[in-house]
Amino acid sequence: MEQSVEQKLKALWTLQSIHTKIDKIRQVRGELPIEVADLEDEIAGLDTRIEKIRTDLDDLEDSIVNRRNMIKDAQAAIKKYEGQLNEVKNNREYDAISKEIEIQGLEIQVCEKRIREAEFEIKNKTELYESTQKSLEYSKGELDVKKQELESITGETQKEEDALVDKADKAEKNIEERLLKVYNKLRGTFRNGLAVVSIERDSCSGCYNKIPPQLQSEIRQRKKVIICEHCGRIIVDEGIVFDEEHA
Repeated sequence: MEQSVEQKLKALWTLQSIHTKIDKIRQVRGELPIEVADLEDEIAGLDTRIEKIRTDLDDLEDSIVNRRNMIKDAQAAIKKYEGQLNEVKNNREYDAISKEIEIQGLEIQVCEKRIREAEFEIKNKTELYESTQKSLEYSKGELDVKKQELESITGETQKEEDALVDKADKAEKNIEERLLKVYNKLRGTFRNGLAVVSIERDSCSGCYNKIPPQLQSEIRQRKKVIICEHCGRIIVDEGIVFDEEHA
């Protein structure tokens, strides 16, 4: 059976009333859900950064061990070449062995330089690790506090919200698809979520602009869905509001 315009308007106002109650419950939580999500993202990022620093520190330690082993090998080679110098038979052999000793000496200098660089980088990365670890601990503490606040608020209102959401789902079934699409679009347009508003003191209660007497009369007749010429919200008369409040 097709609904009358009056029934459609009453169904829209009923749905808006339920959604307004849900909105008020969610407003109590304020920015807490966003803050919790942001802190969780931040902690995940800090964990990744700490893991990367740990990997870098391990690589630097390994590079120092490798360089020290290279120095030992170079020192052993120099000792071997120095022993061979006593057995050379001509200047060409002497020069060749001397060149090898020089190359190994340069290798030692390069390795020592690389070790100093790695040690300096280890110092910097260790400081970064410690500061990042402190940031992580602080953020975890903040997250625990925010989660407790959110759980406390949610615990007090979740049952009521769930009941209202279920009620809203049922109320939506009383509204034709075309009107429901308009309603949802309006809900998303305005920050306060008001898609359906009433006449208050001869004005639209959504944007507070005056409603001409003739238009007020048409709204009260409930023969067609009328929108505010200023904000575009659907307007119902005071009688529908009264009926809903005293239902």
